Amino acid sequence: MFSFRTPSLFLIWLSCCMLSVTTAHTQARSADRPREHFQNATAIYDWVRDSHGTKLRTIATRPNNRADKVPVIFFVGWLSCDSVEYTRGETDAFGAIFWRLIETSGYASMRMDKPGVGESEGVCKRTDFLTELSGYRAAFDSLRKYQFIDLDRVFVVGLSNGGGTAPLVAQGRAVRGYIAASSWGRTWYEHMLELERVRLLNEGNKSPCEINLALKQFTDFYSLFLIHKMIPGEIIKQHPQWAALWYDEPDGQYGRPAEFYQQLQDLNLGETWSAVNVPVLVLHGTADTIMSHADSVEIANIVNRTHPGYAQFTNIPGADHLLSIHGKLADSVVPKMLQWMNTQLQRN
Repeated sequence: MFSFRTPSLFLIWLSCCMLSVTTAHTQARSADRPREHFQNATAIYDWVRDSHGTKLRTIATRPNNRADKVPVIFFVGWLSCDSVEYTRGETDAFGAIFWRLIETSGYASMRMDKPGVGESEGVCKRTDFLTELSGYRAAFDSLRKYQFIDLDRVFVVGLSNGGGTAPLVAQGRAVRGYIAASSWGRTWYEHMLELERVRLLNEGNKSPCEINLALKQFTDFYSLFLIHKMIPGEIIKQHPQWAALWYDEPDGQYGRPAEFYQQLQDLNLGETWSAVNVPVLVLHGTADTIMSHADSVEIANIVNRTHPGYAQFTNIPGADHLLSIHGKLADSVVPKMLQWMNTQLQRN
């Protein structure tokens, strides 16, 4: 029979027992989850920790039947709290990009689920951008642990929000090239004003006069929100006449906290992309209603001003934000990505 001389010893014993039970439960839960299975690659599940110590799920893939070191694609994901793990295959167009590149490229790959998504610990809707970025940086650093990865042949592919911020993940480490798909290169304030105009137009129930009046209000609203760092609920409380303007949560937007977007606004992507001295491919769907042509093309413009000819901008005709047409990934997307990456590898 156990005996404890002090309550503190009992608490230590109890906490250790609870940790063991929790660990066993987590391992059992992980073992029961479906996993990704590829024909031409093997998925390797692991963990990293962000700046708060939160445990985040990573998924690396290694091409089968390759004994040599291989290039790697590091994926930087989107804004929303959706998993980058696709156990059922090509369930959407971004997932199709993952699957087709993994199956056809002969490259290794790396993805990370942000806090609170998939098996990752934490709460996505309360995670700010800088914390999320620290997780991506930890995942990028973890590439060195895989002996089959050639660290001199690393490509970073950013999707949506992740395309605009991709160079921040690598932190100046050796990268062979960047692909920014459906991304942004201006300020978040500019992006949101343009997004709101497109949203109001697509609603189809407002006149041009009403849209212009709403945009005048949004200029002040987003200035207070993004630049002066007030949360939407506080803004509406101070300006009740704008109550009908706001359509999201009082403490955030699109499932992320207000601080997330305020930190995006604090970024200087002009400075970030000006420092990129490797080739860049920017892809944009002409039917994208989330990130505009101006959002995306600015990445290429910034790079080419500093390093003429380094960036290539390519429109995908008829493709939406996910680079899909009628719900399916546009046929040209993955071939364009692969051809571009293979070309970079052939250059010294």
